[in-house]
Amino acid sequence: MKESGRLFWMVVGIGLGALGVAAWSMKAPPALAGTADRHEDFVMCTGSVSTNPRAPTDGVWLLDYHSGKLLATVIDRDKGKINGWAETDLVTEFGLAPRANVHFLMTTGQISIGQAALYVAETTSGKFGVYTMGPRPDGQPGFVIKRHDMVAFRADR
Repeated sequence: MKESGRLFWMVVGIGLGALGVAAWSMKAPPALAGTADRHEDFVMCTGSVSTNPRAPTDGVWLLDYHSGKLLATVIDRDKGKINGWAETDLVTEFGLAPRANVHFLMTTGQISIGQAALYVAETTSGKFGVYTMGPRPDGQPGFVIKRHDMVAFRADR
């Protein structure tokens, strides 16, 4: 009888040890941080902007549902200040009716060293646009939002 009791506790100990090793060796899922956030009628994303190849800087994109505007700004690295806002009218860009019930999605992606693109999808119209921001082409201070492409992602639109 003593032998069967010892065997029982040995099996229980091995089982508990195996469970402990399994719990200890499980890795926690990585914490993933995104570059976008939203609150009510606003969506904000960040991404690199190539204003000077030697001094990469951060750009901020802000989509305002109320006005249908896409706003963009570049942060001055040296001063830590916002350099004003450039804007694009998304109602016109996406061919939407004013005050239409729209649903925008947007995120940034790195397209080259120091330069991000903004990808904007509007699910009601089924359109997808690609934007970047950069220095003004006329050499004046400031920057502009450039649309690179606009395509339909649904055949019914």
